[in-house]
Amino acid sequence: MSGDWVGWFDLPAGAGPGTLALLLVAALAAGWVDAVVGGGGLIQLPALLLGLGPTTAPVHALATNKIAGIFGTTTSAVTFGRRVHPDLRTALPMAGFALVGALVGAAVALVLPAGALKPVVLVALVGVLAYVLLRPDVGSVTALRHTGSRHHGTAAGLGLVVGVYDGAVGPGTGSFLVFGLVSLLGYAFVEASAKAKIANVATNLGALLVFVPQGAVLWRLGLAMAALNVVGGYVGARTAVRGGHRFVRIVFVVVALALVVRLALDVF
Repeated sequence: MSGDWVGWFDLPAGAGPGTLALLLVAALAAGWVDAVVGGGGLIQLPALLLGLGPTTAPVHALATNKIAGIFGTTTSAVTFGRRVHPDLRTALPMAGFALVGALVGAAVALVLPAGALKPVVLVALVGVLAYVLLRPDVGSVTALRHTGSRHHGTAAGLGLVVGVYDGAVGPGTGSFLVFGLVSLLGYAFVEASAKAKIANVATNLGALLVFVPQGAVLWRLGLAMAALNVVGGYVGARTAVRGGHRFVRIVFVVVALALVVRLALDVF
C-alpha cells in the first residue's frame, strides 16, 4: 500500500501514508494561518522539507509549497473580497509590483543564498513585533495616513519589497504585507489581511513562473496539498472576518514570534 502512495504522490522511497497525512494536515493548517494573517509557509514548507527528506532537492519543496499556497491564498482572497470588499485601486497595483518583486527575488536567490538575508530579516521582524506589542491600538481601525498618489506609491513599494523577499527567502511574506499595510498606510488588521491575500497570490505566481519551467513542482503532491490549503484558506478567511481585528492581531503576534524563533535558529 505504501508503495502505491509513493508512486502516485512522488514521495521518496520509504515514505508511506503517515508522511502523506503529515503533509496534508500541514497544508490544512497553513491555509488557515495564511488566510488569517499570513505566514502559512512556516508550517507547510518545513513539513515538505521533512516529508520529502534529504534525497529530494530543496527546490522541489519550495516549488510544491508555492503551488499549494497559490490555491489557498486565491481562495482566501476571494472569500475576503466578498466579505470585506478591499479597495482594488490599492490592492491590484500592489499585487502587480509584488509579482515583479517575486521574479526579481527568485533571480536573486539563484546567486545569493537566502542565509545571507536572514539576519537582516530577523532584525526587521523583531522591530515589527516590538512595534505591534508596544502599540496595542495599532490596526484596530482604518485611519489612512496617505491619500492619492502617495498612498498608491507606498502600497506599490511595499508590494515590490515584500515580493523580492518572498522570491528570495519566503516564510512570513503575508505577515510582512499585513504589517506594512497596517503601519505604513493605516489599515485595520482585517482590511490589511484582505489586501495582503491579493498581493500574496501575485508573489506565489511570480515564484511559480520561475519554478514551473524548471520542472521543480511535484504536481500530484502539490495539488493534493492545494485541496487542503483551499479548505484552510476558506475557513481561515471567514474566521478572521468574524473574529475582527483583535483576533487577527493575536494570531499575527503568535505567527511573528514563531518566525523570529525559526529565523534565529537558522542564523545562530
